[in-house]
This record gives sequence, C-alpha cells and structure tokens, in this order.
Amino acid sequence: MGTDAASIWAGVAQIAIVILVLAVAYRPLGDWIARSYTARTDWRAERAVYRVIGVDPTAGQTWRAYARGVLLFSMIGVFFVYALQRFQAVLPGALGLPAVPEGLAFNTAVSFVTNTNWQSYSPELTVGYTTQLAGLAVQNFVSAAVGMAVAVAVARSFALVRSGTIGNFWVDLVRGVTRVLLPLALIAAIILMLGGVIQNFSGLVSVPTLTGGSQVIPGGPVASQEAIKLLGTNGGGFFNANSAHPFENPTPWTSALQVIMILLIPFAMARAFGRMIGDDRQGYAILAVMGSLWAASVAVLTWIELQAGGSAPALAGGALEGKEQRFGIWASTLYAASTTGTSTGAVNSMHDSYTALGGMVPLLNMMLGEVAPGGVGSGLYGMLVLAVISVFVGGLLIGRTPEYLGKKIGPREITLASLYILVTPVLVLGGVALSFAIPGVRADMEATSIWNPGTHGLTEVLYAFTSAANNNGSAFAGLTANTPWLGVALGVAMVLGRFVPMVLVLGLAGSLAAQDRVPTTAGSLPTHRLQFVGLLAGVTVVVTALTYFPVLTLGPLAEGLV
Repeated sequence: MGTDAASIWAGVAQIAIVILVLAVAYRPLGDWIARSYTARTDWRAERAVYRVIGVDPTAGQTWRAYARGVLLFSMIGVFFVYALQRFQAVLPGALGLPAVPEGLAFNTAVSFVTNTNWQSYSPELTVGYTTQLAGLAVQNFVSAAVGMAVAVAVARSFALVRSGTIGNFWVDLVRGVTRVLLPLALIAAIILMLGGVIQNFSGLVSVPTLTGGSQVIPGGPVASQEAIKLLGTNGGGFFNANSAHPFENPTPWTSALQVIMILLIPFAMARAFGRMIGDDRQGYAILAVMGSLWAASVAVLTWIELQAGGSAPALAGGALEGKEQRFGIWASTLYAASTTGTSTGAVNSMHDSYTALGGMVPLLNMMLGEVAPGGVGSGLYGMLVLAVISVFVGGLLIGRTPEYLGKKIGPREITLASLYILVTPVLVLGGVALSFAIPGVRADMEATSIWNPGTHGLTEVLYAFTSAANNNGSAFAGLTANTPWLGVALGVAMVLGRFVPMVLVLGLAGSLAAQDRVPTTAGSLPTHRLQFVGLLAGVTVVVTALTYFPVLTLGPLAEGLV
C-alpha cells in the first residue's frame, strides 16, 4: 500500500531522482532559454517564418502592440481548432468519427488555445488523427510558446531602461517553438517510445479477449503528442484515461520521466530570468520559493494519502482507489502534486478518488496561482507579480518606497499587480456561485452534472472552475461537464483566466521598462536573501488562504473533518 519499507524506499528514490535530474538540467537549460530570447541573430528557418507572416524581427513593440499580438494570434487559433473539429468528418484520418458538436468544439478549441486542455469528452471516441495533430498538438506547442513569450517580456522589462518597447511578440513566439520546445519534444518523444509509449497510425484494431470476445483498441501518434503535452505543461490526453493509460504511461520509470518533463522548463525559467536581468541570485530566490512550495505539496499530499483517512480506505488497507497499481501511492501523489503545481492537468490517478483532505492539496496547488513552479512562462510571471506585491509589503514595513530589481513599485504597478491576483478568484468563486444561485442552472447541475451530492459535489464544481480559471485542465472526474452551462461557463473562465492576467502583466512590463533604474542603497530591501524568500512564500500562501478559505470549509475541509 505504500507504507512498507520497500515502497517507502522506492518512493523516496523516485522523488530523489526527479530532483537530481532537475538540478542537473537547471543551469544549462535555463542558460539556453535565456540565450534563445536574447540572441541578436535569427536562424534561417525563423527568417523564413517572419517573411511568410510579414514581420520585421528587428522592430520592437510597445506593451499594447505586444498584447494585441498575443490576443490576435490566440483568436486565430480558436477559430482554426474549432473549424478542424466541425469539418472533421471530411478530413483524412477521421477514423469514421462525426463532426464534434458546436458547444463541445468551442470548449475544446478555447481549452487548447489557452493552454488549459480541459477535456469534456473521450478523445479516442471524439477526435481523429488530423484534429489531434493539426489542431491539438500544434496548440500544445504554440500556446506554451505564448506563455513563455509573455514571461520573457516581463523579465526583459526589468533589464530595460527608459524603453517604450518590451520586445517583439512574433520573434519571442517563434524562438520559443524552434529553439526550446521542438528540440526538447523530439528528444522526449524518442525516449517515451523507447519506454513503450505507442506511436503509429494503425487506427482502430479489433483484438480477441481472454473471455473469447473482442475489443476495439485505438492506436495513434501518442508519443509525439505526449512529449509536448508535458513539456508545454498542457496536459490533454490522447486517451480518456490520460497518463493512467498504459499506451501513454506504461511503467513506473516513464511516470517519473513525465514528472521531470512537466517540471523541467518551469523551473529552468527561473534561471533564465536571472540570466536575462544579469543577477543569477534573483533567479535562485525565485527557484527557492517555487521549489519549497512544490516540495511541501508533494510531502503533504503523500503523507495524507498514506494515512488512508476514512473508514473505506482503512478497511481496504490503503487509499488506492483511483490509483494505478503499477504506480502506487508514492508515484501517484508525486504526479498529482506536480501536475497541479504547474498548469499541466495531466493525471496518472483520479483526484476524485483521493481522500477528502488529500484531494484538497491539488486544489490548493491551483489556487496558489500555479506558481509551484507553474506553467511554462505563466509560473514565472505569476511569481514575479507576487514578488511585486511582496516588495510593496516589505517597503511598508521598513518605511521606504518599495522597489524591485531597481524599479520603483508605485501606484500604477501595485494596481496592475493587485488586479492580476484578483482575476482568478473572481472567476472561480463567481462561477461556483452562479452554478448554484441560478435556479435553472442549479437544477441541471444537480440532475446531470453532479454525481456525488453534498460537500463532495461542491468540491467537484469548485475544482472544475479552479482548474479552468487557472488554465490547468485536470478534473475531479466525478463531474459531467459536457452540458450547455458548464461548456460555456468553463470556456469563459478559461479565456478570461488566461488573457486578462496576460494583458495586466504586459501592462506591468511596459510600466517597468519605461522607468529609469533606481540605485541600490543601504536602505534597499535585498530580494535575493532568505528573508525575502520567506516573505514571498508567505505572501503567496496568505493571499490564497484569505481568498479561498471560506469556500474550502464548505467543501473538502467539511468532508475531511467529519
């Protein structure tokens, strides 16, 4: 069950290997990411792309122009993925599947463009190869690259002085794909295939079963999509069971590899930040907060699940419902903490089957704003916003005008940062409230969507809106979300949860880039020392606790303490 000596050593060894690989990769990958975005020359393939889309790679953009590029590119992506699904039946590789219904096609298009990858459908029964490859897999690359581009623009703004521009979105987008995501995804796909993840175009194959019957087994180009779904912290599964499916995640070592892939770029972005601003210590400070929160999440979730809280798990000898036997408790909780601490949403176990308090930990990871270490790009710029809030608090404590990395944090900066951290809670709590406050919607929720009434049902709805607004995409698995209300409401939460914070953080970047640099004095708050690391971690947790604690007392806390 996970508490015997062999299971404990195996679990600790897996976590140690994950940490070791991430530590070894931190500096070289972070340095490469920084060089990729600061290089003065373009690759030949990149120049060809710029000519096709009509972009001058040497031209800088204001933050408003940068934001317009983000929104325009993403809007085109939504239309394209929606159209692929609606015309799927006449496309090659459709596997005989019909067009995806309008509401579901909208929700899916929005989901993949916003890097959420929420799936209100069974992929192998809904989308064919062309939709998977040309639509979903492509968005796995470019939606991740959009997040990285915004993070780079924010990091760049701290290094700029009296600048009216923050970079070029199209250049940052293309470089993120060609120099970071594509090479890593190619290597990862090959390793996954060696580990048993399938990669074919065999379609649907009928095989005999042990009982003398037959079963249709779907194949597909899984390894290639699995690689970028994890490296880009996307999370959408090729199969309905996601990374609990043996075709996506065959063995314990591939499960550990997938955790490494999930965490690889988000942690390395901290190093890239330090390199871009010319102070590696600042990158280590951000890394320390991200790493501490992630480690605490893994430890707490594993401990809770090993306690087998509740009468049913106690009688069964362990909280193993919803967990794959080939992974067990340790590998399942490591995966769950990592996927919800980032914006990945992939799962190798069903979070709905966790103990009540155990299921609250993945929920809290998302409520933190997914900064432990967060999604590719989004984790870094989310942590930098919290750092701005932290230096403002620290400035008040020492009686000085707050400043961060030589930039003053004035009314404009703190307003943008405050609005940033308020967007997601408004979407989450507002979505949950409307789901139960509108009589017709509540009746439909209770009759169709919620399979587990009471406190657990509330937790499922809370988890769904938290996952959508934070662009995570994982689900509690006990909620039917393919309904008119949830299809639209969760889609709106994904769009607003992705792009409103992006616009706000780009506005913050523009404000910082336009400033002069403030000289460091004896009264300046050091932001690379342990005290600031503790302050930043405390602000991250307190903001979440004050915002979400009341609703948590009605859901997972109420269920877990009875």
